[in-house]
Amino acid sequence: MGLADQVNEWLLSEALGEPKLEDIFYRLCIKLLGIGVPISRARLNWPTLHPLFRAEMISWDRHDRVATLDHFHHQDSNTEAWQASPLKHMLENDLNILRRRLTGPGKLTDFRLLEELAANGFTDYLALRTAFKQPGKEAEFRGTGIIVIWACDRDGGFTEEDLSVLQEIQRSLALVCKSIIQQQITTNIVETYLGQQAGRSVLEGNIRLGDGATTKALVWYSDLRDSTRLTAALASDDYLALLNDYFECAARPAIRAGGEVLAFIGDAVLIVFPMETRAEGEAVLDKVLQAITDSFEMRDGVNATRRATGLEEISFGIGLNIGKVVFGNIGVPERLAFTVIGSTVTEVERIEKLTKTMNANVLASKRVADLLPGRWRSVGAHALDGVEEPMELFMPLNLGLAALKAAAE
Repeated sequence: MGLADQVNEWLLSEALGEPKLEDIFYRLCIKLLGIGVPISRARLNWPTLHPLFRAEMISWDRHDRVATLDHFHHQDSNTEAWQASPLKHMLENDLNILRRRLTGPGKLTDFRLLEELAANGFTDYLALRTAFKQPGKEAEFRGTGIIVIWACDRDGGFTEEDLSVLQEIQRSLALVCKSIIQQQITTNIVETYLGQQAGRSVLEGNIRLGDGATTKALVWYSDLRDSTRLTAALASDDYLALLNDYFECAARPAIRAGGEVLAFIGDAVLIVFPMETRAEGEAVLDKVLQAITDSFEMRDGVNATRRATGLEEISFGIGLNIGKVVFGNIGVPERLAFTVIGSTVTEVERIEKLTKTMNANVLASKRVADLLPGRWRSVGAHALDGVEEPMELFMPLNLGLAALKAAAE
């Protein structure tokens, strides 16, 4: 068995496990050095499907003890570095290989990156691309796959034998990468649309009608004010932009505090904070109160920007409740939705509705206030639609001017 065959066998065995791609790439680089391929710099690039990132890259340099994973945001596609990169050139021209000698008679540094590498002592550059076949993908997705970049600083660069080894292992490396990358993309999509907890539940096999579990949670429910008028008054694109501004204010701080968005319900958002013990509940509520302050401070900042550009301002309320909730699949077997149901959810929706009529931004049930009693004041018992008994409600104390300021002002 040749040296390249041994590396190929090892790569294929790695595809059967659940390793991190950066760990595999690091060990691959070490193995290549071990069989005499003089790599001193390596990069593994691939596009991804993620709401924040358009691509990812693993970097390794000869003196590194690990390989590092980096993400490229969607806006990075317009940077000068990307526009002038060899990778963009390969994708646009459908090239599977790009070789450049960086020294000697055959030197060709027709990209700025190559000039920089040559100035830093590198002598040879090889980029290999393997596309992944994706049925149904349109032409703009032709970049799907991997591009691996190898560089060396040995006098004379890569030998023909070195180049042969690197090309021979490319297909096996691509198979390993496809397996791991596709699994990560699946997780990205599921968690983006369902949330982390719901996404994990689905990926663990809870995909039948009625699958679910009961847990105790603090539930945060927020609803956009004046949405009926806004829907009628604004063009669809303007209303969607307003909705996204609102959701950023109403949900982002809660997510940072450890909450999970389980549903965007039209112009409302439902967020849960699972908890079991009182101590956990106190810790959760402390973070939630800070998140509420942050939420309304963000609202004021967004509204200042919207006001300056002549756009409609946003206003919303937040209701809080604690109790048992049921996470589970509802719908029909062919089309399921993972959501949270129970009287706790019904109550928190009704509590939030009262924030507008009571000139309050935030209202909470007694179960919430009892966790940190010194940080709330009672506003009396109030009837909730669909709830038999009146419920005592509470407003938070000592939050921040933005959070305490009545939404109706």
